[in-house]
Amino acid sequence: MKNLIGYEWKEARNGATIEVVNPAKQEVIEVVPNVTLEDVDEAVKVAQVEQKKWAKRSITERADILYKFIDLVEEHKEELAKLLSDETGKPIKEARAEIANVKIGTSGFIERAKHLYGESIPAGTEAGQEKTMQIVTREPIGVIAAIIPFNFPSDLFCQKIPPALMMGNSIIVKPSNYNPLTLIQYVKLMLEAGVPAGCIQVLTGDGPVVGQALAAHEGVHLVSLTGSTGAGIQTMGTASKHLAHVMLELGGNDAFLFLEDGDMDLAIKETIWGRLYNGGQVCCASKRFLIHNSRKQEFINRMKEVIEKLKVGDPSLEDTDMGPMINLNAAIRIEEQVNKTLEQGATLVCGGKREDAFYYPTILDNVTKDMDIAKDMEVFGPVIPVIGFDTVEEAITIANQSSYGLCGCVFSADYPRAMKVAKELECGGVVINGASFYRSFEMPFGGWKHSGIGNEGVLTTLQEMSRMKTIVLKNIL
Repeated sequence: MKNLIGYEWKEARNGATIEVVNPAKQEVIEVVPNVTLEDVDEAVKVAQVEQKKWAKRSITERADILYKFIDLVEEHKEELAKLLSDETGKPIKEARAEIANVKIGTSGFIERAKHLYGESIPAGTEAGQEKTMQIVTREPIGVIAAIIPFNFPSDLFCQKIPPALMMGNSIIVKPSNYNPLTLIQYVKLMLEAGVPAGCIQVLTGDGPVVGQALAAHEGVHLVSLTGSTGAGIQTMGTASKHLAHVMLELGGNDAFLFLEDGDMDLAIKETIWGRLYNGGQVCCASKRFLIHNSRKQEFINRMKEVIEKLKVGDPSLEDTDMGPMINLNAAIRIEEQVNKTLEQGATLVCGGKREDAFYYPTILDNVTKDMDIAKDMEVFGPVIPVIGFDTVEEAITIANQSSYGLCGCVFSADYPRAMKVAKELECGGVVINGASFYRSFEMPFGGWKHSGIGNEGVLTTLQEMSRMKTIVLKNIL
């Protein structure tokens, strides 16, 4: 499957390729280019030219094109869901849900852009400006590089590409090497809908090479990256050399706080959703389970009972609850992290088993606040480490000891008390009586500390992907 580089679909200049592997079957399903620095340079230069043309199109015309894209995705939604499931290992029911989000997310950005009005500062608002009016507008930022991870490629395509285009920018899509096929299909549908070749492009290749080449290119004005904290720090350093803007949504080690008066039925249900969805490969998944000691054993017993009934297996089957990790190395990494935590003194309640790229849901008891997993060891998989606490203050301290600060959650029947906890948690979002795995398209989503810079969502992305300009009408009155 070729890349759209400049105006044409083609291979990498040197012919280098990357194999895309179905993680459930360990079979190669497609081969994509591993692009060169020269390919990146061509893509950026074409994007600069096409952005100027695209910016001249009206908001209404851009909106009509993106609405056509939505219609095309709807027409092909089942084949897209199957492709996403095959290349990612998502259960087919989860893949269908992610494809369905294209309509929700894209239409939200379209309508927000159509109603993102400018502002005016009336004459006389400031002393000495009685004869001067000021008009504030939003202009395109230019060429945007969208670096998208493997875990939710469709959702994050919708978080980055539609708002970029609606604000008059051109966009270069850099998917994960592990599962780029669905996003390549999306770019084809964008062209069919009417987005010009060159205004949108797609490049596959090694992240440290291609991603950093995009960040380093002086023709790229914004890098929107969702990925690891390490990748974010490197990208920010690279982009800073030519003062490019960055939007960084990075790692997380979200704390799940269950107070003594919490609803256990709800907590179990939300843990299944908020920790095991997509095999736990979720940046804002709850990853540290702080359970009041008076309810800890109840939580563990209930979770074990539910987990042992989950079906782990072929993601193409309708009744599969959890598929494999994105690849074999990811599963091995989880295995190593669990083994290290056991070596540090934790106890295995259930799970702890790997078969090829599959890693089974796992509960760890007797996890203490001093262990790596209770601080900055982000386990990107279906592992539930349980940490007991006696007081709310103790739980908040443990939650905040991590260098990450993406999201968090608290369960309590006392809403005023829960609100106080939410205010104390050092993170970008807090869910009350629900797992931290919550992200609507409308909300601003972004982390504190090492979890990122900037916010994505209908409320904020359009501003992040544009620049303010003030037009002064001096002596107009």
